[in-house]
Amino acid sequence: MNWSQDELSKIDQADDLKIAPFREDGAAYGTPTWIWAVVVDGYLYVRGYHGQKSRWYQAAVRQRAGRIIAAGITREVVFEPTDGPINHRIDDAYRAKYGKSSYLASMISSRARAATVRIAPREKS
Repeated sequence: MNWSQDELSKIDQADDLKIAPFREDGAAYGTPTWIWAVVVDGYLYVRGYHGQKSRWYQAAVRQRAGRIIAAGITREVVFEPTDGPINHRIDDAYRAKYGKSSYLASMISSRARAATVRIAPREKS
């Protein structure tokens, strides 16, 4: 399932996103965590500031699903760890969107790159 252009545009224009992967029971959501999000080639990406040690990242990789809240949108989503050459484009998107932030260097570091996740809407059952 893909994002609608409207949803993706609104999320991309927002400064932040809250992510809440499922807890271990696979039913309850974890505490929403504020993170940066970028859009590259029609896909939504986030990274763990603390790399793979980020709690939300560990839960997202284990549970593969949860919820996001951004730009007035709340959606059930799936998480897919991402690596490879796309990370160069994701770095560029972070630079373009958050270039004035003192946190940018951390978000394009190898530590954060190792915790890159693509987020897609979850199909309704």
